[in-house]
Amino acid sequence: MKKRIGILTGGGDCPGLNPAIRGCVYAAEKSGYECIGISEGWRGMIEGITQPLNKQIVEYLIMEGGTILGTSRTNPYKKENGVKKCLENFKKLNLYALVAMGGEDTLGVATKLYKEHKLNIVGVPKTMDNDLNATDYTFGFDTSVTRAMEAAKALIDTGRSHRRVMVLEVMGRHAGWVALYTAIATAADYVCLPEKKINGEKMISKIKEAYARKKFALIVVSEAIELEEEENDPLKQEVDQFGHIILKERGMA
Repeated sequence: MKKRIGILTGGGDCPGLNPAIRGCVYAAEKSGYECIGISEGWRGMIEGITQPLNKQIVEYLIMEGGTILGTSRTNPYKKENGVKKCLENFKKLNLYALVAMGGEDTLGVATKLYKEHKLNIVGVPKTMDNDLNATDYTFGFDTSVTRAMEAAKALIDTGRSHRRVMVLEVMGRHAGWVALYTAIATAADYVCLPEKKINGEKMISKIKEAYARKKFALIVVSEAIELEEEENDPLKQEVDQFGHIILKERGMA
């Protein structure tokens, strides 16, 4: 009987996920394993939702974006008996190992399940934010920068035409890689990164200088920046299942 490998994708979708699923299935079958898809990230692992995976199914995925397995932001550690159900379904599905494709949150759950329950889990780093260590680039990052650059170019054209200051907000909750790369590539006049609180007066001064020189300006802003002057009470801010502040509720994003 062949050993079985489960594959799941969690968090946001991005180009590269389907090709990664395809590559995993091809490599597994070449080594004598069979694969099964876990639908909708960790929710599928909790509820035992699966779908078949084999070479015939994944053969043409290499040019398709998104993930055929579906995804979610479910955290087993925040669901009643979530971890217990994951362990039970791991056994019911007769899994030898689980491949978890995702970012900080998805792989955080994978790490805890490995450390606490010694499950055979392999993590595949996927995040548009490029905020995982032990890898130079995560797939999804290049695409997010490319799309951000395209948006910046459009804003520059409009800003120059109408003599405006334009603001481009990009992905990056804790890591400002997307904002930084986009700002450098598009010669932005100011970039706001989440790693350091922003001095509002200094930013305004720099933007005024740029505007006086060329009659328009571009600011690239990472989604979770904080101002030095800002006072946020974390106890009053809504968070998701992974403990992240829901940025649309902050009034900053």
